[in-house]
Amino acid sequence: MKTLILGAGYAGLAVATKMKPLPDLETLLVEQNAFHTFETRLHEAAAHNTRVTMPLAPLLKGTGVHLEQAQVEGVNLDEKEVTLKDGRVLTYDTLVVGLGSVTNFYRIPGLAENASELKQLSDADEIFNYVNRVFANDYHGNRDIVVGGAGLTGVELVTELAQRAELLSKERGLPPFKIHLVEAGPKILPILDEALRLKAQKTLEEYGINILVGHRLMQATADSVTVQTADGEQKVIPAGKIIWTGGIQARDIVKGNKVEKGPGGRIAVDAQLRAKGYPDVFIIGDMSLALNQEGKPVPTTAQHAGQQGRLTGKNLMRLAKGEEAEAYEPTTLGEFVSLGGLMAVGWMKLPWNQKLAITGGLAHVMKRASEWRWRASID
Repeated sequence: MKTLILGAGYAGLAVATKMKPLPDLETLLVEQNAFHTFETRLHEAAAHNTRVTMPLAPLLKGTGVHLEQAQVEGVNLDEKEVTLKDGRVLTYDTLVVGLGSVTNFYRIPGLAENASELKQLSDADEIFNYVNRVFANDYHGNRDIVVGGAGLTGVELVTELAQRAELLSKERGLPPFKIHLVEAGPKILPILDEALRLKAQKTLEEYGINILVGHRLMQATADSVTVQTADGEQKVIPAGKIIWTGGIQARDIVKGNKVEKGPGGRIAVDAQLRAKGYPDVFIIGDMSLALNQEGKPVPTTAQHAGQQGRLTGKNLMRLAKGEEAEAYEPTTLGEFVSLGGLMAVGWMKLPWNQKLAITGGLAHVMKRASEWRWRASID
């Protein structure tokens, strides 16, 4: 059985590290980077240049999976072909697609052209370099930062940037830059319960971050954004750097006559995470429109991507042995939001569907524990 795994994000890497060598199983992992990126920690790399990658080769030892460092250009499910950017075409018996998501700019004029993203390591490097550059003595111009989107990524990013600005301000005798957090919705962090959300908001306010909820970003230029309030009032916010974290959409790379797509371009899958109409194709992670026990879409989070990847890896082994694939049963273990340093807020799942709210240093430890669990699962 010739198997291709596309992408070494949380989902794809979880598949690859669950594999074991079998005589009739030939498995190839196709990934453009030679490393795995902890995307949930990119905000730390953006502010502090924290290391957030691991080389892939050591992780694949003993799995029987070979690494092909290449970029996927297109996937044709009807022809069972994967086209690479260098022109090569790969074929397969079984395919796993875990190519993740791209930033959704919602066709806001000028946003894609003028805003930075935070989706990969190069994005974090670019933001880190900007922060250092504006604290140089010879820098002239606006130093302020506008971050669009007050979900998990946006909030974690602004807190780390605020900490970095405070540190550089003390070191170099320059005032910290201003950070504007723009959110079209009525509140930040809608994924959290109200008490935790208010705790997080208070922390942001203590950092001096200008929180603009109910402000829709209407337009971006090289040095400003235009926002509009619910009553139609518009204002221009000058900025030296614009960063957009306000949405994602599935990578539009998979074609097939029977492919069904849902919200955000995610591909509909069956109970075993196989693309509907294509029993030899597993779609996992951000690209997958998997449903939970209530029939609602599973969130596009790292923990769910890891769950889907681990199950798919096990199912590939079952199929190679002539066994049936098992169904996916998602579970949310908790959700924690880093607020800079040793501060975090969040909740963890307890028996009987109860939630335990946690704040402060203990929440920070719990967030780190989720990363430790992930590292242990792929070692």
